[in-house]
Amino acid sequence: MTTARTRGTRISKAVIPAAGLGTRFLPATKATPKEMLPVVDKPAIQYVVEEAVAAGLSDVLMVTGRNKRPLEDHFDRNYELEEVLRGKGDEDRLSRVQESSDLATMHYVRQGDPKGLGHAVLCAAPHVGEQPFAVLLGDDLIDPRDPLLMRMTEIQEEHGGSVIALMEVDPSQSHLYGCAAVESTDVDDVVRVTGLVEKPSPGEAPSNLAIIGRYVLDPAVFEVLGKTKPGRGGEIQLTDALQTLAAEPTLGGPVHGVVFRGRRYDTGDRADYLRAIVRLACEREDLGPDFRAWLRSYVSEEM
Repeated sequence: MTTARTRGTRISKAVIPAAGLGTRFLPATKATPKEMLPVVDKPAIQYVVEEAVAAGLSDVLMVTGRNKRPLEDHFDRNYELEEVLRGKGDEDRLSRVQESSDLATMHYVRQGDPKGLGHAVLCAAPHVGEQPFAVLLGDDLIDPRDPLLMRMTEIQEEHGGSVIALMEVDPSQSHLYGCAAVESTDVDDVVRVTGLVEKPSPGEAPSNLAIIGRYVLDPAVFEVLGKTKPGRGGEIQLTDALQTLAAEPTLGGPVHGVVFRGRRYDTGDRADYLRAIVRLACEREDLGPDFRAWLRSYVSEEM
């Protein structure tokens, strides 16, 4: 039984699927990966890698596609730029430039065909091997003051199997997410997942608990994904594989959910992307005071 094998195993690897085309942000993403769009003064993808590292996951595999070379360049050294900054004595900017290349041990693999999130995760199998691992989607930024991923790894190490992040949403928004059927446990923020539905039709969601872009997965998911047929949108859906694991715990242990009630910034939608920038800028010590004052003045004038 897979549960016994993975319970208590220390998780060290994170997988970040980053092969999407970013069509919702065209034309900005015509030549620039959507993951490189700045959120204040850092690309969105750096926030995600920082989150993985903060949770103790220092080995990061990024699943990329065509035109994603800037992702690799961002997490690599830029000796010419560093020398220019060092020559100017600009230690502050030099430190910020070096920060991204020193974050984690980075690896990359290409997803040759855009066959969906499940296929992207399957591309990570040779690197991950036979150990549990985390998956972080770049569209969801989790505030570092709310250590969701660390909580998820704790639950996985305690119970084995897989753990998914869930968030309460308005029923009118359920069709935008994968939604979970759950059973309560004796822990307030932890549920047992009994079923999953990818983007249910209005009124057909099993609950108001939606999957957000954080997963801690048992390696048994690879075998299930390998047998999963294309689902919604003609793609191999990770949700379908997790539904199989939830229905058959003997395949890879139980599936639990952590109900997240913290701060989440959605950068996958243009309006939410702008909101994320405003929120994060307002909370920055170096930018916040002046920016908040300007924002109050601007809103007051417009109202």
